[in-house]
Amino acid sequence: MHNSHNIRCPLFVLFLILGLSATYPLHAADDAPKHFDPLGKPPSEHTLKVIAEDSANLPFDDKRDFDEANKGFIAKPDNWKVTGPEGNVVWDLDRYDFFRSDKDFPSIHPSLQRVSRLNMKVGLFEVIPGFYQVRGFDLANITFVRGKTGWIVLDPLTAPEVAAAAKALVDAELGERPIVAVVYSHSHVDHWGGVRGIVDEKDVEAGKVKIIAPRGFMEHAVSENVFAGNAMNRRVQYQYGTQLPASPFGHAGQGLNMNVANGATGLIQPTTIIEDDFETLTVDGVEMEFMNTPGGEAPSQAHIWFPKDKVYWTGEDVTGVFHNVYTLRGALVRDPHVWSQHINRALYRYGRNADVMMASHHWPRWGNERVQEVLRGQRDLYANMNNYSLFHANQGVTINQIHNVFETPEGIAKQWYNRGYHGSPEHNSRAVINRYLGYWDGNPATLIPLSPADSAPLYVKMMGGSDKILREGQKLHDAGDYFLAQEILDKLVQAEPNNRDARLLLADVWEQIGYQQENPGLRNSFLQGAYELRNGLPKGAPPSTSSPDVIRAMTTGQFLDFLGVRLDPGKVEDLGFRMTLITPDNDEKYAIELSDGTLTNIEGFEVDDPDLTLRINRSDLEQVMMGKKTLKAAIEDGTAKADGNVQLLYQLGQALVTFTPNFPMIPSAETVPEREQNPYEAVIELPGE
Repeated sequence: MHNSHNIRCPLFVLFLILGLSATYPLHAADDAPKHFDPLGKPPSEHTLKVIAEDSANLPFDDKRDFDEANKGFIAKPDNWKVTGPEGNVVWDLDRYDFFRSDKDFPSIHPSLQRVSRLNMKVGLFEVIPGFYQVRGFDLANITFVRGKTGWIVLDPLTAPEVAAAAKALVDAELGERPIVAVVYSHSHVDHWGGVRGIVDEKDVEAGKVKIIAPRGFMEHAVSENVFAGNAMNRRVQYQYGTQLPASPFGHAGQGLNMNVANGATGLIQPTTIIEDDFETLTVDGVEMEFMNTPGGEAPSQAHIWFPKDKVYWTGEDVTGVFHNVYTLRGALVRDPHVWSQHINRALYRYGRNADVMMASHHWPRWGNERVQEVLRGQRDLYANMNNYSLFHANQGVTINQIHNVFETPEGIAKQWYNRGYHGSPEHNSRAVINRYLGYWDGNPATLIPLSPADSAPLYVKMMGGSDKILREGQKLHDAGDYFLAQEILDKLVQAEPNNRDARLLLADVWEQIGYQQENPGLRNSFLQGAYELRNGLPKGAPPSTSSPDVIRAMTTGQFLDFLGVRLDPGKVEDLGFRMTLITPDNDEKYAIELSDGTLTNIEGFEVDDPDLTLRINRSDLEQVMMGKKTLKAAIEDGTAKADGNVQLLYQLGQALVTFTPNFPMIPSAETVPEREQNPYEAVIELPGE
């Protein structure tokens, strides 16, 4: 195994380790990049020291990833930008041009710089003859496997535009061939949202193209992106830094790749579901054994073993990063124990025979020794995260302490594929505690806590007022005690959202903490918070995961559940009714009740003596679900038939709230701006007066 103790540090890190920090200028050199924010600051001497200490023991001499990321290169795209049908930019690598130089940027953690430079290895690559990947066109890779007559595509990216651009590059270099099958590895949108860019749904309906997915795919692809989708879209701005300019002082890569394509996601429902734990299919002459791996990186996921070529495709369960057990954008906490078991099963079932391992992110691994090394390393990573977090929990360490106590064993941490470029030891260890014990830390004082805006004024008063807090906060900032400064300045901003001096000083603190992070999600979150403290709420709408295709793919029950989420109970306290919904074309029926401000439904039943019965074909209901037609219009033109008190629908429609992802994450000093409705967001209109 590679000797990971053979260390080579970037130049500015070496200067600091040797005590030569003055050699690396803290002022802006003539050729230094300019901060995108007039109020932004360069990294302080304290930040440079923290980064140097953090980087000192990393294996910079291990160059194997660079060899693997370059191997098999065929061609790069002619244009680093991909645009949409209306001229909108869907994907732009030109904005990361600063990573094409060898320059070290002191405002970016050297480890993050390293993985971002690796992710800038973009283009079409041959894995082995018959297996090709287009990398760097999105957060994920798209893989093309040659069959007898056409391509089997693995994971068609986030947006149709980037998937089509990848296919065009393949066509130009390898010759045009039809697509005969598409595999969705799992339920996250960057692995299926681009399908319409390479496949015509009519060909799927005609049986010319198979769409293959693991069991549970449709349920989880929809539920994760819709029910809490509005809140998730706002939090995405923090984790993915979608409002931050690409800059050494801003967005500097996303670990899994540079960022997420910004297009209109599409979804074509699978025609083949992998139901069994292990299931073999032969498609266009290519034999594939699928292994379902639910509950690891995603609630629905599958790997593929290609026995003839000894190629193992891991989906997203095994990549080149320490992944998220808890993802900052918001999702159900994952199970690192199950995740580790899936990897271990794959190691013994496939890994001992595999010559190549490839994944939905990053670059392949060649040679059986390397394949087994990475599988064992990632297996141990997730098992240790689970076991060692619980080891501490069983000795009284709480969710509010674990991130300051947990340490990844050196043998695991010193492998580049185990570094925290997506998840981090800090937020993943907290996730394990939350999964097993929940959010409470065992202190009764935190059982029913005051909201920050209610408790903060008392803290400010007891600390002697804003002037004293600002003076002490400035001292802590100047001393490099950023987390202590954060502790008191956050209280002041919570108590006095319009205190500009407090906001600007807290922004300076968060900016330095952000620079210090190896993990892109943590970096982006602190830098986005600093940006909003200085400049207010972002005015643009973030990409929505609730596209028309996703909404159309919802089951009728999920659609009704989403109406329940959007219902304001305060507007229907005195309203109650029972109704039956019948969709004749697919022979479904639902009993729906509104009572006590709560909307419920159950499939397969009709209510007794309904106040209203609504009949509408599911195909027509989909037009309503996607916001293309109101239910009122459907009733008026006879597409839907309502028997009973239709005014109940009017009243229900008036109580539904349209979510907009522009609410403050930190106390806002300005009124939340209005915005136009995103055309790709679910808008569900019921009849109004």
